[in-house]
Amino acid sequence: MTRTLTPAGRLLASVAPLALFIGLSALPVSSQAATAPSPAEAYLNKSLTPEARARDLVSRMTLEEKAAQMQDNAPAIPRLGLKRYGWWNEVLHGVARAGHATVYPQAIGLAATWDAPLMHDIGDAIAIEGRANHNAALARDPSGTDRYFGVNYWSPNINIFRDPRWGRGQETYGEDPYLTGHMAVAFIRGIQGDGTLHYKGIATPKHFVVHSGPEPLRHGFNVDVSPFDLEDTYTPAFRAAIVDAKADSLMCAYNAIDGFPACESPLLQHRLREDWGFKGFVVTDCDSIDDMVTGHKKYPDAASASAAAVKAGADLDCGSTYKALPDAVKRGLISEGELDVSLERLMTARIRMGLIDGGKYDAIPASEINSTAHRALALRTAEEAIVLLSNPKGLLPLTGGERIAVIGPNAQLLQSIEGNYTGAPVNPSLPLDAMRTAFGAQNVSYAPGAPLVDGMRMPVPESFLHPAAASAVAGLKGEYFDNKTFTGTAKLTRVDPVINFDFYRTAPDGFEPMNFSVRWTGVLVPPVAGTYKLGFRMQPPRQGQPMPEVKVWVDGKLVITPELAQAAGKDQAYCGGGACAQPPMAPVAITFTDTRPHDIRIDYVRAAEDRSISLDWVAPVQPLIDGAVAAARASDIVVAFVGLSPDLEGEEMAVNYPGFSGGDRTSLALPDTQQQMLKAVKATGKKLVVVYLTGGAISDPWVEQNADAVVQAWYPGEAGGEAIARVLTGKVSPAGRLPYTVYRDVADLPAFENYSMKGRTYRYFDGPVLYPFGHGLSYTHFAYADPKLSAPAITAGETVTASVTVRNAGKRDSDEVVQLYVAKPGDAAKPVLAGFSRVHLKAGESRVVNLKLDSRALSQVDAQGTRKVVPGAYTVNFGGGQPGHAETVSAGLTVTGETNLPK
Repeated sequence: MTRTLTPAGRLLASVAPLALFIGLSALPVSSQAATAPSPAEAYLNKSLTPEARARDLVSRMTLEEKAAQMQDNAPAIPRLGLKRYGWWNEVLHGVARAGHATVYPQAIGLAATWDAPLMHDIGDAIAIEGRANHNAALARDPSGTDRYFGVNYWSPNINIFRDPRWGRGQETYGEDPYLTGHMAVAFIRGIQGDGTLHYKGIATPKHFVVHSGPEPLRHGFNVDVSPFDLEDTYTPAFRAAIVDAKADSLMCAYNAIDGFPACESPLLQHRLREDWGFKGFVVTDCDSIDDMVTGHKKYPDAASASAAAVKAGADLDCGSTYKALPDAVKRGLISEGELDVSLERLMTARIRMGLIDGGKYDAIPASEINSTAHRALALRTAEEAIVLLSNPKGLLPLTGGERIAVIGPNAQLLQSIEGNYTGAPVNPSLPLDAMRTAFGAQNVSYAPGAPLVDGMRMPVPESFLHPAAASAVAGLKGEYFDNKTFTGTAKLTRVDPVINFDFYRTAPDGFEPMNFSVRWTGVLVPPVAGTYKLGFRMQPPRQGQPMPEVKVWVDGKLVITPELAQAAGKDQAYCGGGACAQPPMAPVAITFTDTRPHDIRIDYVRAAEDRSISLDWVAPVQPLIDGAVAAARASDIVVAFVGLSPDLEGEEMAVNYPGFSGGDRTSLALPDTQQQMLKAVKATGKKLVVVYLTGGAISDPWVEQNADAVVQAWYPGEAGGEAIARVLTGKVSPAGRLPYTVYRDVADLPAFENYSMKGRTYRYFDGPVLYPFGHGLSYTHFAYADPKLSAPAITAGETVTASVTVRNAGKRDSDEVVQLYVAKPGDAAKPVLAGFSRVHLKAGESRVVNLKLDSRALSQVDAQGTRKVVPGAYTVNFGGGQPGHAETVSAGLTVTGETNLPK
């Protein structure tokens, strides 16, 4: 039965559980007869509470079974009807690593929408797709589900993006605790559903609690955090996620806090469970228990570390270190009863997710994955996320009649649409393709212009590939076979402009994952004679995995195989966008003595789960820049898609180009090759629009002084190209706002390793900035008037409603983000964000926007870490940005008395 499910507020109580997808009835008949438990057993009694059922279920397990169930790859226990279950799953901005999914903008882009109701809808849609994936996986294998196909999710990442050098900052909701907390609450509520009996999914805010790089040090460094910073900056979003959104899970971090590895920190008990009343389960970051032995070197062995972590409240190990728990019990390091506490939390969660005896979400069909409604949601989100940083002469929006030169390494790069922690998008909209659609292919010329970084492998651009020597068509002929041996007639034949695909746990339409092969043929036309590095991007095989199968011939000579690539990579540091334990599949040097078309053939067999595959090269830079200059001269306006990629910034990567270190950044500047390209193009005298595709901030003075408009598009997800084109053409007026400060230079900041908030973020940074937190321009103008408070004076502890009239004073319909900042008496911070609302106003329309200011929004923290509302005069500021950086109006508030707030 096909069902139409809207992205928000889906209630599936009327859906009967499918027997195929639930606990015992999913077992084969013969297996049921031999192993099915008696219905009289308490853990099968639905009239009991999930906690009581879980207690009975755990009591029936052996010690070894208990330890196994406390690891993320939990095996089946057939006699108890317990299926195999992989706890590890990621949904940072869409269901990740489980095949096709709707891919929304990266999390930092979600934050840039400043739209909490939208975040709820996204969480809801993600949870629906997660269930669809889970149900389909059980249909394929009723014995259980593996990694990435469960229905609990290790998202969102709500660490504070305190330093722009952190490569994983792209996964967060930015630098402000209030914005982060409110976006997280909406997302978590969308994921978990009504939560009355069955969770649609379980969200896992991470990484508790003081964690934000540096990536290369994360397995062993310690943070001595002040009581002020802990309460003022690092815990508020987590408190909101647990207390307000009722997240049923939480992940502890790698690093140590005040001398305790985070997964044995006293904060897990005192702050999380006692102060906040958390009843759910805690999962460790992956292999962080092993870090307690090998990184922090606090414990001599796995048994000791495991016992300490469980005692502290870490219930589930992402990894296998907890396999030492039976030994820990036998050595008297921990009691079996203490394990039972953790097991009961985990089994309660499985019951409430419907994983023991089914639930109302079991009939969600695979057709919900990337449904029409979800695709529309992805486009809307990408549009809302786009921030217009500068437009000094009103060049944007473009009229549509211009000849456009599209240049830059991100114009046609799939990875910079996806971001990290991603699913495989269906028909992703790349900027180049969307610009051709928006302006007409005849009006758009393209030149890649430069790599992201000099010396970095990039997919060979379409400009240098053709299906035949005499063809003007860009790309290579692809013949797709529904087998691994290129046997018979190709099931699909097409021209692929760029050989750069994400087939992770999926396949081209109509093919079976892990059972297809592709032969690409045509010619490669080098832009200049010389030595190139030519490669085929593949993950190195890990232990127990098959070797990737690919062969590349140039002019009839076999130049690339996995064996040749491994041999070439033994002495190289490049890792292809991820941490590598094996030598990388490195490119092979190849010399072209001319610029004639050279025959190329690629035979690729889908034999290993590569997350990305591509034909890539390291090419001479100057000829690429010359091509961009030629395209600019033949056009009226240049639109440059530049920035970064998740192969440069991200989680613990073996990347060490200038400006980058291990996933983090050492510079905020645009990489040098891209700067050279922009300067050369601007020298032609043509108008220049710069579009950044990044997670972290780019701070480039030359761009700010010379570009005619600058747009921040983030890693915008599957609909990113279309969203950008719609903003550039004025079909959508931009209204995104920065969720972080864009500093002028890293030299203005404290040391990266210093976790003190002094001199960081808009709240405590005193110097000039390039763009402030909350900044974002529009194609219209909004006027603010009549600021009011429901009461001009309150007693500490009371709530007040703040209102302001907002009018669209321009000629275009547009969204506006109303921001409320409060200046508090004696506060060490500048006026801080205490409310926001995104509204849509037609040209000339006015609306009164109401925002509540409760005690927590009016509070501040003293040096001892006590949060309180203090007496005195407060100023409530309203506007489209921070006071001092945007036009604002204000109202005064007097607070009498003083009250302390609970942790």
